[in-house]
Amino acid sequence: MKKILVLFAFVLGLGIAVNAQTKPAEFKFESETHDFGKIVLNKPVTYDFKYTNIGEEPLIITKAEASCGCTVPKYTSTPLKKGETGVISVTFNAAAGPSTFSKAVTITSNAKTPIKVLYIKGETVAAASK
Repeated sequence: MKKILVLFAFVLGLGIAVNAQTKPAEFKFESETHDFGKIVLNKPVTYDFKYTNIGEEPLIITKAEASCGCTVPKYTSTPLKKGETGVISVTFNAAAGPSTFSKAVTITSNAKTPIKVLYIKGETVAAASK
């Protein structure tokens, strides 16, 4: 009985050690914030946030939500294997009057850090009159 208990403890410990060494999926972004600078009202602008899966498991994005309706995120929906790259395109269309803006896009995935927030900012200006 004692040998069986020692063997069970050894197998359990080995299983935990092997599982702890695998790295889950994880994002590595080139940049997590983008400044558009000055943009013209009612003229949409887009920025591509590029990222790489630096984990061992496939990276799957399940949702991308913007902080307001004027910001629309689109993302790579296919699972990314280790070392593969993807893009989250964020389009901003300012319809309100001239002002500064700062918007957030929340990404939900199966990564080690399951919720990641990307930011865009800038200043809207009125179109030049002719």
